[in-house]
Amino acid sequence: MEFIDLKSQQALIRETLDKRIAAVLDHGKFILGPEVRELEERLQEYVGVKHCIGASSGTDTLLIAMMALGIGPGDEVITVPYTWISTAEMIALLGATPVFVDIDPLTWNLDASLLEAALTEKTKAIMPVGIYGQTADMTAINEIAARNGNLPVLEDAAQSFGATHHGKKSCALSGIGSTSFFPSKPLGGYGDGGALFTDDDDLAERMRWIGVHGQAKKHYHPILGLNGRLDTLQAAVVLAKLELFDAEVIQRQKVAETYASQLGETEATLPMIGPGNTSVYAQYTVLSEDRDALQARLSKAAIPSVSYYAVPLHLQPVFANLGHVQGDFPVTERVADQCLSLPMNPYLSDDEISQVCAAMLGAR
Repeated sequence: MEFIDLKSQQALIRETLDKRIAAVLDHGKFILGPEVRELEERLQEYVGVKHCIGASSGTDTLLIAMMALGIGPGDEVITVPYTWISTAEMIALLGATPVFVDIDPLTWNLDASLLEAALTEKTKAIMPVGIYGQTADMTAINEIAARNGNLPVLEDAAQSFGATHHGKKSCALSGIGSTSFFPSKPLGGYGDGGALFTDDDDLAERMRWIGVHGQAKKHYHPILGLNGRLDTLQAAVVLAKLELFDAEVIQRQKVAETYASQLGETEATLPMIGPGNTSVYAQYTVLSEDRDALQARLSKAAIPSVSYYAVPLHLQPVFANLGHVQGDFPVTERVADQCLSLPMNPYLSDDEISQVCAAMLGAR
């Protein structure tokens, strides 16, 4: 049983993949080739925004976006401690300070009810994260940002691309949306990659410049930038995968529904989808007070599982300078102590799901 099954997907699109990759090899435009712009146009239409800018990774999208917003030393950016380190890492690399807000006990995304209390005169932006495949309460977050000086909201949608919030697509829910094409993501490449989304013409221009060393035109660099370009080969791969994406999202949701229907008697806490949200189920994550025993039981049955973010960011040594201690973010700490992600991919069979659920229920 595969935790993330890329082989079945590849078999379905192998002919398209081969043609796409061969076209890149033939024209030889490996940097900013035509497939990059084609992908940007397809994705901006899919999300429903004016601009999409390809980038070298989901991590670099965050850096590029914050550079475009002018974030730097002395600034604060609000985010969550329950996420992959790049969310806060990019804030710190710019000399700004990540300010953590605890997560919602049901959705495990930023708890909007705690957001306003974290704002200070130094707050420069808010960065909610769409953990495990659904967005945060972007409606509430945007309202708070608007009434506090129209603060920029940067949606880290590395895991939630393709999800919706009150009918709007993730990455079209705030001033800037960011996603990742890391191979394990619902829409992933065969290496690193990412994309930025916005309706703001000026921000789009700055983000595009920053991704090519701050270059506005050949040999003319009005701002500082970085090498943040999306490789043409990765764009070609994502274009091939995009053909299956909507169908795979539906299949992920069906796998999640099957899990929920068979795990009705488990003592584990199953994932909860927030009001107005849909999820792409980047992972199917449960909480168990006896996680280690549960994981051992699954392993004995040859079922892979992963504990993501088991050490939350506020307790990571690299952020010790922020002065946080155990107990500062109780919901985050409980979720980090109990989280376990089960196999999730569009190609899990009913028999495989039943095997996972049988092992789960046998571990009570």
